[in-house]
Amino acid sequence: MMRNVAALALLLVMGTPFAQTDPATPAAAAEANLINKGEYLAHAANCVACHSTHDGAAYAGGRGMGTPLGTVYATNITPDSETGIGQYSLQDFERAMRRGVARDGHHLYPSMPYPSYAKISDADIAALYAYVMKAVKPVHQSNRPSEIPWPLNIRWPLAIWNVLFLDKRPYEAAANQDAQWNRGAYLVQGLGHCGACHTPRGWLFQEKTLTQANRLYLSGAPLDNWSASDLAGDSALGLARWSQADLVRYLQSGHNAGGTAFGTMIDVINYSTQYLSEEDNTAIAHYLKSLPPAHSDVPQDWRYDPATALALKASQFNAPGSMVYLQFCAPCHQLDGKGAAPYIPTLAGNPAVLDRDPISLINITLNGTAPVVVGGTPDAYRMNPFRSLLGDRELAALVSFMRSAWGNHAAAVTPSQVADLRAKTDPVNYDRLDLLRMR
Repeated sequence: MMRNVAALALLLVMGTPFAQTDPATPAAAAEANLINKGEYLAHAANCVACHSTHDGAAYAGGRGMGTPLGTVYATNITPDSETGIGQYSLQDFERAMRRGVARDGHHLYPSMPYPSYAKISDADIAALYAYVMKAVKPVHQSNRPSEIPWPLNIRWPLAIWNVLFLDKRPYEAAANQDAQWNRGAYLVQGLGHCGACHTPRGWLFQEKTLTQANRLYLSGAPLDNWSASDLAGDSALGLARWSQADLVRYLQSGHNAGGTAFGTMIDVINYSTQYLSEEDNTAIAHYLKSLPPAHSDVPQDWRYDPATALALKASQFNAPGSMVYLQFCAPCHQLDGKGAAPYIPTLAGNPAVLDRDPISLINITLNGTAPVVVGGTPDAYRMNPFRSLLGDRELAALVSFMRSAWGNHAAAVTPSQVADLRAKTDPVNYDRLDLLRMR
């Protein structure tokens, strides 16, 4: 048995095609286990969500991702030999995943989160390679060129970028933390690449930090017409008021008593975290709950204020936007702003409502939200778009009202902010349930 396993390992290292084996042999069982492990890890890394379009084949590429320089399109990572990565050896695959360098030597844009994937272990890289090469269906689909204009699309400076910002060391367990914390850190910092969205970036598009050693880690960042939330221990903006159990429930279902998934986080729930084991989701939550507050300038003592609910019940509409709220929002989110957990989120004290950047709240109100689909069943309630019902001034007043009601204290929104986002976005097709298939 050990010889067969060793032969399989050699096969992976050499990057040669997988041989056909008798399914009853120990080598075939080892190969099947490796592929299944790779599929699980692909869920953890959420590869399918970025490398697919909703009307295309899984992993065939084509999804556009906005960057400050222009749109970058995810590549075909199916094992097609001409348009995909079918000719990649394990070494080629490892170099692309952890170093950001393709088989032909060109550098990948860091919108591909290889600075996070650099932390993935050798064993997990081998399992991912086995899954992609053996279980993913090859799709012949050419890659779409980026829309970054010349000379900004020249790639050789990325080699310098890597020297400055790429930490090539795989994850090393922290000796002063327990196994659960280390597993959570490995998933968050590496496979889950949470920092790629939730950590602010510098002027060269680098994540300002890759670990919790710096409090900027996971402290929130702008993301393609959204604001990726603060995941640190801030009371108003972050996760301090969510328990570990709240976090686990959110990762498993996209809902909890404090909030509902929105924006690109819906893809994370639909294709990634719902498929993880309860142990891994608990490890992620355990790690996130260990993070200290990231924003010392933000009050850490949010408290509910019933004055807004009392005014609405008394038909007092002195606050701009309050009448619009009563007409369009109160039937679901209630006069007290507390919604109906877990499917209709609270607006009172909701971190997405209190976010210093209001773009997510504007986007949700303008365009609605896509369905969260868990276990093949879409959620029963979701936000419909209001862009055709409310003008820029009305919607700005409504969002500003929500950000200042029930004890919320966040800056007002201007009509120009609404108009700018309206021009750049489209309403969500909330009836679309065409989930991508992993295989």
